[in-house]
Amino acid sequence: MGLTEHHTGRTAFGHRLRVLRADRGLSGKELAEHLGWSPSKISKLEHGQQTANAGDVVAWTEAVEAPDDVRDDLLADLRSLQVEYATWRRQFRTGGFGRRQRAARPLEASATLIRAFETDVVPGLLQTPQYARQLFGRLAAFRGLQTDVEEAVQSRMQRQQVLYEPGRQFQFILTETALMSRLCPTTVLRSQLDRLLVLAELDTIDLSVLGLDTPLPHPTWHGFWIYDASLVLLEIPTAELSLRDADDLRTYQRLFESLDDIAAHGTSALAMIRKLIGRLGDLR
Repeated sequence: MGLTEHHTGRTAFGHRLRVLRADRGLSGKELAEHLGWSPSKISKLEHGQQTANAGDVVAWTEAVEAPDDVRDDLLADLRSLQVEYATWRRQFRTGGFGRRQRAARPLEASATLIRAFETDVVPGLLQTPQYARQLFGRLAAFRGLQTDVEEAVQSRMQRQQVLYEPGRQFQFILTETALMSRLCPTTVLRSQLDRLLVLAELDTIDLSVLGLDTPLPHPTWHGFWIYDASLVLLEIPTAELSLRDADDLRTYQRLFESLDDIAAHGTSALAMIRKLIGRLGDLR
């Protein structure tokens, strides 16, 4: 769901709340007094200027004595509103890879805890310029784009300054496959793994590795990023998904924690990376 579609959906959702209130014969002020809310909150929800949460919907429907099925329909529709679907085609139509990298900086700057699980690539915040250049080039070729690879590489490197800021915490879980995926020449990959050994020494970074031979309690499904406890981002080939629903957040937090429990940390993780570097040397 793009920003325009998201706003339209929120407006329509607010109209449904307004109809329920009006059918009950309540003014906005009367409903606000009944719920203990400010009148401005009622107005913002009804005009789509603010997205309701599940508690708001339950309280609203109870106040207007709406049937259970109406409440359940509203909750189901609310969940879809809390998933934003931004297609890559639309994002790249309004700007290339560089713009996408710059757009990520405010989100990273506002988060104090970022947790990431990657199944097939080294995370952007940990990439070397050479690795990033190879990756952007392959993505551009796959999508048939003539885009700003060099600008994107520079913007990605600038994003990495957040790793050195006091008060931040980054937790990365990388699969062995992510570390060894041949998205670049062997020399570039070896330099990238060397870079991980250096970054793992930063106080702000907790780097762990999930080996191929590690017994899994469940499928890993796909990579994802959690920003504080308020947002999950994940990528599919056609779009980027932003999840804010409380149930979704709890599910991804549980998933991250369960993978973190079985991954190698600290010196064990560094030993695994050094072993992979050795394998690359044997393959040259």
